[in-house]
Amino acid sequence: MITEEKKRKIITETRTHEKDTGSAEVQIALLTERINELTEHLQTHRKDFSSRRGLLKMVGKRSSLLKYLTRTDPQRYQAIITRLGLRK
Repeated sequence: MITEEKKRKIITETRTHEKDTGSAEVQIALLTERINELTEHLQTHRKDFSSRRGLLKMVGKRSSLLKYLTRTDPQRYQAIITRLGLRK
């Protein structure tokens, strides 16, 4: 689980304006953090299939948000990809 402190830090780093908490960039950054934590969990708990299903759903959600960004604003897409170190 992401702590409230870490979540606030991620939001302040990726937001586009002062009150931004739900833009595509913020959602992608939060999902990436949760995906990374869940990946570490699954490396030690290999038979946790319900967590694996949640991980796959998060990856799909992040993928659809990234596709949305490529359609609407490719510059913002490139910026978030490089900032988070995702490959595409």
